[in-house]
Amino acid sequence: MRAVIRGEGGRFVYVVSALAALNGLLFGFDTGIISGAILFIDTAFELSPLVEGIVVSGAMVGAAAGAAVGGQISDRIGRKRFILLSAGVFFLGSFLMAVAPTVEVLVAGRMIDGIAIGFASIVGPLYISEIAPPSVRGGLTSLNQLMVTVGILSSYFVNYAFSDSGSWRIMLGAGMVPAVVLAVGMLRMPESPRWLYEQGRTDEARAVLRRTRDGDIESELSEIESTVQAQSGNGVRDLLSPWMRPALIVGLGLAIFQQITGINAVMYYAPTILESTAFGSSQSILASVAIGTVNVAMTVVAILLVDRVGRRPLLLVGTGGMIGSLTVAGLVFQFADPTGGLGWLATLTLVSFVAFFAIGLGPVFWLLISEIYPLAVRGSAMGLVTVANWLANLAVALSFPVLLDGIGTPATFWLFGVCSVVALLFTHRTVPETKGRTLEAIEADLRSATGSAADARADD
Repeated sequence: MRAVIRGEGGRFVYVVSALAALNGLLFGFDTGIISGAILFIDTAFELSPLVEGIVVSGAMVGAAAGAAVGGQISDRIGRKRFILLSAGVFFLGSFLMAVAPTVEVLVAGRMIDGIAIGFASIVGPLYISEIAPPSVRGGLTSLNQLMVTVGILSSYFVNYAFSDSGSWRIMLGAGMVPAVVLAVGMLRMPESPRWLYEQGRTDEARAVLRRTRDGDIESELSEIESTVQAQSGNGVRDLLSPWMRPALIVGLGLAIFQQITGINAVMYYAPTILESTAFGSSQSILASVAIGTVNVAMTVVAILLVDRVGRRPLLLVGTGGMIGSLTVAGLVFQFADPTGGLGWLATLTLVSFVAFFAIGLGPVFWLLISEIYPLAVRGSAMGLVTVANWLANLAVALSFPVLLDGIGTPATFWLFGVCSVVALLFTHRTVPETKGRTLEAIEADLRSATGSAADARADD
């Protein structure tokens, strides 16, 4: 992070952001834990391939549903209460999976857990972006994505720890612990000052800003006031207005590209991919841990850089690196000797791909969608974009085994590479830079840019 805020307010905002980022840890843990647990669930319930796919993808269906309604719920009840609700749903889903007597109950638990994942994918970055000062907002909001990667890595370690005993119920039930920590910790945390001001609770908003800032808060409060007064009050209808269209295109485009470039094909199926080489099961699991470790490390690098070099440069460099990694991965699987060092070569290319994703599309997507939407529709807009992200995730997760079987591993990676080229061109053409700007200034730019375009058309 480029700037560090000091004093009592500075320390407090770091504590608040770290607690809120536990949403990301739950998101990552409950997304990744199934990769190891499914091996033993398959044995316990004798799953068919179709039912196995339903068990794995049930959380993604739930996540899309949670994201679809989560933004509006957040706008209605507030960010803090929505985080508490999310933690409760996480706990319930993890509990049901841990005690599931039948496949039907297990799938229900996965879907409930998925709803909580959909909630968390919205509210974590949303809450942090609204409570953090502009100078460190990028780094603090990206803490949520860091915790997603920590959650995924933690799930790999839990899977490995209980793999000898095959205790899949403990694996799936372990998510209850961070859910309780998140709920208890958030009880003493403040509400978003921007949401409070929009509800007419000006004194409470001012009090929260005083707790999370060390300098003058009146100018920031004035910006919030001006933004609230400029809003049309049409809520979700504003999402379809011409001035919102550029921001909506950016969010939806990045949401889809983040998934169709292949990241969750690697995260969900890394052991399967690596078992097609000379690696055995245990080596494949350990290689997955290595991939998860690099994911965490490079997300830390992104957090350190995002407020220094900006959002666009990280996106462009990261996506460019993904293109190179996917191209090499296809070549490795096309020409390397399966009985030789293919396993290690494949692991290196996957590690490289994940590393470039982790400094670009991984954290920056979630950061940008928490910044570029107006306060009145921020929750709803993030909900819509997150639904698109989860639907794309679901499509990739379901189609990846079919692609491997139909066109082969090399062509599948090259297809992801083509999608990454399109993502790079999209980023270069449409994504704005938001580094160091207040959320209100970003909204004002969006309104004025659309207004200027309308004036130019009128002059023509």
